[in-house]
Amino acid sequence: MTAARLADAPSVQRAGVVPRQAWRLGALAENVTAQLIEEVPVALVYNGVSHAVMLASPSDLADFALGFSLSEGIIATPDELLDLEIVSAGEGIELRLTITARPFAGLKDRRRALTGRSGCGLCGVESLADAMRPLPRLDDRTPLSLEAIHRALDGLAPMQRLNRQAGAVHAAAWADPDGAIRHLAEDVGRHNAFDKVIGAMAGRRGGRPPGFAVLTSRLSYELVQKAATTGISALVAISAPTALAVEAADRAGICVVALARADAVTVYAHPARIANLAGVA
Repeated sequence: MTAARLADAPSVQRAGVVPRQAWRLGALAENVTAQLIEEVPVALVYNGVSHAVMLASPSDLADFALGFSLSEGIIATPDELLDLEIVSAGEGIELRLTITARPFAGLKDRRRALTGRSGCGLCGVESLADAMRPLPRLDDRTPLSLEAIHRALDGLAPMQRLNRQAGAVHAAAWADPDGAIRHLAEDVGRHNAFDKVIGAMAGRRGGRPPGFAVLTSRLSYELVQKAATTGISALVAISAPTALAVEAADRAGICVVALARADAVTVYAHPARIANLAGVA
């Protein structure tokens, strides 16, 4: 699906934040209007076959559809997504994707023995072998500077509109090699936010520009898996990684920087990619 067609995909307009009445209890009891982030069931339907239902924020859904399809290995390139329709369906939203015959045949094979689905993380898998599928090895050795990392971290908060309004959301962003934020997405699910960024960057004319991903969440295995599957070789996370995530990143050739703060960062995998640590094994 071309960048232009992705941008033109029919969209269900949702505010992302909704008002609700609440009571604030302090020295006095006060009735207030609270702003709450929306959380909506979003079904991904491929060629008429429902594959997964995610709880997600109802924004950037065209990017989410493409990013999820790429990062879960359902399609290999954006061109294998032929069409996308976004429609209201009961209490949720359906992302109706039309994909080419080759990936759809693979998806049907993958689904034949499915007994259930996960609402987040590793979706549409039926076994440990499927969940822990071999990851490609990425050979990108482009240096990543601490200055770029800190610039990207400083650029997150001003772009987190939903988080300022209501909190309760994660953000994922794509930064240029110099740390300038090119795109940011927010979602109640950290993996959903990352999929939205993957889709937005893949849908650009000319493909994803050089750079690295920045995440406001902890770095878990499925995020490394999504990065490796889509060729993202550097991840910066504000929170800590899991041991399995670091082991997977080490095997896949992904530089992992986490516990990223203004005063310090910790490099967990492939430290030689960090310009300040050049020569470190």
